[in-house]
Amino acid sequence: MRYDHTQTGPLYLLLLLLAVASFVATLFIKEAVIQVTVSISGVVFLLLAFSFRDLTVSDQTTELLIAFGPLPIFKRRLQYSEIERVETARSTLMDGLGIHMSPSGGWVWNLWGYDCVDVWYRQGRKVRIGTDDPAGLADFLEEIVARNGD
Repeated sequence: MRYDHTQTGPLYLLLLLLAVASFVATLFIKEAVIQVTVSISGVVFLLLAFSFRDLTVSDQTTELLIAFGPLPIFKRRLQYSEIERVETARSTLMDGLGIHMSPSGGWVWNLWGYDCVDVWYRQGRKVRIGTDDPAGLADFLEEIVARNGD
């Protein structure tokens, strides 16, 4: 069994809007230092927009790859041999979007929505993966965990 799923979220549209607004604002700014600063901000927003357009979770034979994209700046690999258990869950507003430590513990990798899969490491650490296919991802990972437990 292989797994490869990509979720697209609308958050990148806000980042694109901020990039365009920054570039337009530079047309009305007279001071060079401020103009350069706002232009750099626009470039950063543009890079972030293309980094957070979608979230791909895919099987890489010995590990699970979690990657925001299409510009693959932010990615993480979870070794199957380190996974202890998996469970579907619902994130809260406090868990938020993006990549960060969760108030409930562990890392969050979420693009959009509340559906997620919690992946627990043998050392007690947790990674929460946001997805619009929680059942498919959990089933795949549970099969991996069962196979590694044998």
